[in-house]
Amino acid sequence: MKLRHSYCTPFSILFFITLPCLISAQACQNSCGKIPISYPFGTGLGCGDPRFQKYVTCNQDKLTLTTHTGCYPVTNIDYTNQVIYISDPSMSTCACTQPSKGFGLDWDAPFSFHDDTVFTLLDCSTTSSPIYKTNGYSDNNGTAVPQCDRTGAPICGFLFSCQAIIMLNLPISTCCVYTPVDLGPSFEMDLQKLQCSSYSGFYSFSGQEANPENWKYGIALKYKFNVYNDYPSSCADCEGSHGVCGYGGAYNSFICNCPNGLNATSDCFFGYNHGSSLLKWQTGNRLICSLAFFLVWAFL
Repeated sequence: MKLRHSYCTPFSILFFITLPCLISAQACQNSCGKIPISYPFGTGLGCGDPRFQKYVTCNQDKLTLTTHTGCYPVTNIDYTNQVIYISDPSMSTCACTQPSKGFGLDWDAPFSFHDDTVFTLLDCSTTSSPIYKTNGYSDNNGTAVPQCDRTGAPICGFLFSCQAIIMLNLPISTCCVYTPVDLGPSFEMDLQKLQCSSYSGFYSFSGQEANPENWKYGIALKYKFNVYNDYPSSCADCEGSHGVCGYGGAYNSFICNCPNGLNATSDCFFGYNHGSSLLKWQTGNRLICSLAFFLVWAFL
């Protein structure tokens, strides 16, 4: 059987030429590396909630929290309990001790410390550090007692059983357990001002309080969607249609970024949901492609 000669009209050729440009990649992704991304976080500009985009970014499949004290890898996000977990490369752990500048949150950041987060200051000056105050109180030997969380004193004892800390030959009196409330309204832990060399942070004993090698080191931060902490219904509808919540325009209005690259005002059920309307495409090339597509269908 001989193959028939193929024939394409100019319009059908135009159709095949313009079709690829209609299928564009979804600008906002639902994951960053191995970490699932959902509202209020996003993978780029215009994705997620604009209040969070400034602080949590995805670059080369690595999710990072940025504050005025540095950049910190995000290790996990608990969406059910609204907790984001980060690590600090300069933080001391049971396996390694190193100098650090401390950690702080920006005053306008949409985060606060989770109650489970415990900070332990290490190698603090017992003679000049502001955390050591007598206030008329001293032990039997007249030694100043640190105004830290005294109920957390055993934590220092466990940490000082770590080989990395034993090698420093530090007296346990140079250790102070800080809790987030002690950081004040600015959420600042400036080790230079506190005259401490380093700090350690963890958010779980992992069921082994006496074994600091297995503690979960890092920092747990809470976040809220808004003042009422209500999950936006528009975002739920968007994600239910395989879209990713985002924002755009002069007023950072809500948009739903869909798998086909289009943006909508509600969800991605374009052909089924009469309440969903398409937004104008962002670039002139996409607009030309869309016009060409509809012209092809008009003349076929």
